[in-house]
Amino acid sequence: MNDTLTRYAQAKIDALASRSLARTLKPTHRLDGVWVERDGRRLVSFSCNDYLGLSHHPKVKAAAVAAIGTYGAGSGASRLVTGDHPLFTALEARLAGLKGAEAACVFGSGYLANTGIIPTFAGPGDLVLVDELAHACIWAGARLSQAKVVAFRHNDMDDLAARLAAERPAVGNVLIATDGVFSMDGDIAPLDAISVLAQAHDAWLLVDDAHGLGVVGDGAGVAALFPDARIDLHMGTFSKALGGYGAYVCASAPAIALIKTRARTFVYTTGLPPASAAAALAALDVIADEPDRVAQPLAKARRFTTALNLPEALSAIVPIVLGAAETALEAAADLEAQGLLVVPIRPPTVPEGTARLRIAFTAGHADADVDRLAQAVRPWLAR
Repeated sequence: MNDTLTRYAQAKIDALASRSLARTLKPTHRLDGVWVERDGRRLVSFSCNDYLGLSHHPKVKAAAVAAIGTYGAGSGASRLVTGDHPLFTALEARLAGLKGAEAACVFGSGYLANTGIIPTFAGPGDLVLVDELAHACIWAGARLSQAKVVAFRHNDMDDLAARLAAERPAVGNVLIATDGVFSMDGDIAPLDAISVLAQAHDAWLLVDDAHGLGVVGDGAGVAALFPDARIDLHMGTFSKALGGYGAYVCASAPAIALIKTRARTFVYTTGLPPASAAAALAALDVIADEPDRVAQPLAKARRFTTALNLPEALSAIVPIVLGAAETALEAAADLEAQGLLVVPIRPPTVPEGTARLRIAFTAGHADADVDRLAQAVRPWLAR
């Protein structure tokens, strides 16, 4: 054992613990899309991104099982070597059609997608403009690109316009990257206004729709809310509303061809398991066939915000910002004691001083449980 490594790691853990920022894994059995079992207790979970409960939908599970029977448990290699299965072609065609794009590319995860896509289209001498609250994988991809990376204030179009005006003349290609639905705040990027600015400055727009697909825009995702916006790279995941695992990007056929031959996180990693692709296809079928299910997460979120007189929810995500990390931990413990699982979110996932309860609503939540959660949260809003 390397003692200096151990001492270094322990010192780091101790320092985080002293600031209430240490994180630990807690064994949790997801019984279905809503109920979980932890430490021998059944809890109603309001922390899961399985917005439509499709991880347990019988059609989705059956599709995954059938794919394992036909194709096996894994892809065997990079898709460019021996790992490309017919399911991937079918899934990419389905996604491209959903997003109104020419083509699509499936990745192993959302993190792999954004850290592969951005360096494919931006490099030294280029510029990547990132919403300051964009997901960590967008920031990672931007930094890996070796382009100049500049943050713009969250959803602030004046600030984005000013930064474009100041930076555009001195750089080559420009990529603007943003979440569609912001994962910790639940608000939505003004893609119409961003698109106008992008076109005015010959910039490309990447939108991460991980938390929009299946939930907003009648299930089609956030781009459906802005039909006139030009989005060059539609990125999203299968791990939220689709209930599985994996990710995708939709774009023009040449852009996808370039990704498939040059995105390092596509070229140099094993393909997604066929069962995950089959599950995603089945989940897309459910979304198309069950509009009432699709409408439920936003309806539940709005029931909650109405009960607490909060701004109307725009997505399935509602943050209760409490400030200090210690306060968020105390609030989460209080709710868990009442049978409600709401995980506290602390820096660096969110900015300092904005620790919060991040509440995620799903199609499976009973109205009575939503109301019970509102009652349990109310005292914390008054502090």
